[in-house]
Amino acid sequence: MNKKILYIVLSLVSVSAILGCRKDLLNQNPTEAPGVNTFWLSESDALTALMGNYSVFRPIFDRDYHFDGYGEFLRVWNVGVAPVKVAANTQSNYGGGAESTYTALYGSIINSNYVIENVTNRLLPNAKTEASKQNLEAIIGEAKLLRGIAYFRLISLWGDVPYISKAVRAPIEVDTISRLSIAKVKDSIYADFTYAAEKLPNKGSAIGRAGKPAALGFRGKLQLFWGSWKKHGWPEVEGFQQSASEAKTAFEGAAADFKRVITDFGLNLFRNGAPGEWGEMGKADVLPNYYYMFIPSTGNPNVEGEMLMVLTHGGVATNQSEEYMRVWTGPLVGLGQNQVVPRYEIADRYQSTVTGDFLPKMIQMNPSTNSTARTTPNSSVNPDSYKDRDYRMKATLLWDYEKIMGLGTTELTNYVPFIYNTWGANVVIDGVSYTTFTDNTTNQSGLQSRKFVRNYGGLSRSNGDYNWPLLRLADVFLMYAEATNEVSGPQTDAIALVNRVRARGKLPALAASKTASPQAFFDAIEQERIVELFGEGQRSFDLRRWRKIEEVFGPPMGPGKWFQDSWGINRQQAFFNMNELVYQRCYVFQIPESERLRNKNLTQNIPWR
Repeated sequence: MNKKILYIVLSLVSVSAILGCRKDLLNQNPTEAPGVNTFWLSESDALTALMGNYSVFRPIFDRDYHFDGYGEFLRVWNVGVAPVKVAANTQSNYGGGAESTYTALYGSIINSNYVIENVTNRLLPNAKTEASKQNLEAIIGEAKLLRGIAYFRLISLWGDVPYISKAVRAPIEVDTISRLSIAKVKDSIYADFTYAAEKLPNKGSAIGRAGKPAALGFRGKLQLFWGSWKKHGWPEVEGFQQSASEAKTAFEGAAADFKRVITDFGLNLFRNGAPGEWGEMGKADVLPNYYYMFIPSTGNPNVEGEMLMVLTHGGVATNQSEEYMRVWTGPLVGLGQNQVVPRYEIADRYQSTVTGDFLPKMIQMNPSTNSTARTTPNSSVNPDSYKDRDYRMKATLLWDYEKIMGLGTTELTNYVPFIYNTWGANVVIDGVSYTTFTDNTTNQSGLQSRKFVRNYGGLSRSNGDYNWPLLRLADVFLMYAEATNEVSGPQTDAIALVNRVRARGKLPALAASKTASPQAFFDAIEQERIVELFGEGQRSFDLRRWRKIEEVFGPPMGPGKWFQDSWGINRQQAFFNMNELVYQRCYVFQIPESERLRNKNLTQNIPWR
């Protein structure tokens, strides 16, 4: 583990911090770790250390949208910013570009260990009341939850990994450790999640603080992934064996945990899962409820409890706000830089609110060479082609002649229409003059983001107090449906939960044909995961655990997949003439060679030897 990261980790526990972050802890100079004679004397010290743990953990996961860049529906133009960089701007060459993630995950784990060890050994034995004991156990539980999530990410990307379960005070203590089998690491993660589920309160004490539902949700997700790996195999992980019986047991355990989250805590979908209002085509003064779940002013309160676990940002004057405005939109909206752009291929995934099924694929037409393109029925550049579709489309995307609220540095300006390839043009729409959406050449799809883009002024792009969704109730609904389907096929309660997720898009219930077999129901679940969790970093992990990379991008040594824009122009080709090794390297990442140079006991994953 990088020595600088280790020293930062040890120093963080000495810095007074609160969740939501009132100081940029990650930019502080390393200092000596606090001595036990001046720290670890009270519950307050334990809480301060836990907040330091959250502060190290947060920047590893609050850019998870980068992982969607490995999939087929989102293009990511940058590779992240310090302290954690992820090479996510291609679909086929990313498994060797995550050294910073690997290092940062271990930094968070060491921090968790430091909290767990000191609270367990120094404070818990001296707890004077039962309330104090429970509070300290809950702090241990949160630290174990963070440790478990970090290890879960490690095994999801690297398979077998070194397992460190103690506080580390010098790099030499871990410079000879070997990799532990993924099965044993999985068992330790399960134990951490179990402790957290037993000791955490039903609801976190503040937004961003985890409760039992988060612990159970992640334990269920761990088992769901394990079931997927055991069902589909993971040949790139040395010694990993498929097992139908182990897969079934894991799916059953996942379903049981998800069921508890769904039934035991009185949680509900945001605004009761109601779709809200579409508003009008080409306008944005009214938007569906799904949009409001992801912006700070309306999403942060989390009254219904849809956000089972979020990563908070501090807002004004804290230097802790993740700049989603910069990443997800363009210059006329909060001085954005358009670093994350929906691919045109996502457009046809939004189903009809009339039939509840897919519509005919839109016809990609170039309006600069076809004068009727804007009026041709089902044309990709005809706004009418986007009518009567899943409300989540309106909340997630802009297409030609849709508007978004313009923002200057902090002030509202005027609505900005998106018209592909007209960047910064003056147009008249319904008798009103506008300047069209501007771009820095990164939009090559014909669609633009609305999800995660704030529509009110008063704050700069760096001051939004966003909650990044690490785990949502809708995701649990869909994972429960997947787990039960793997065990027993389509079940009535699971179908009802999928329909509740669909209802927020004002889609009718699934037709009988969509639940007639396990495969049909799985396809319906996958469809919901694509549109419901778009941009939240889930798609690439689904593709990998389902062994679907070849299905999406084509087999080795083939033409791969062209990504096109709304005009039908080829923009990017993925996996063209790539051999099998390239695919294998997507299924398991490279153990960083810098770590192997320092630690000769670290073996390398099969595809990277």
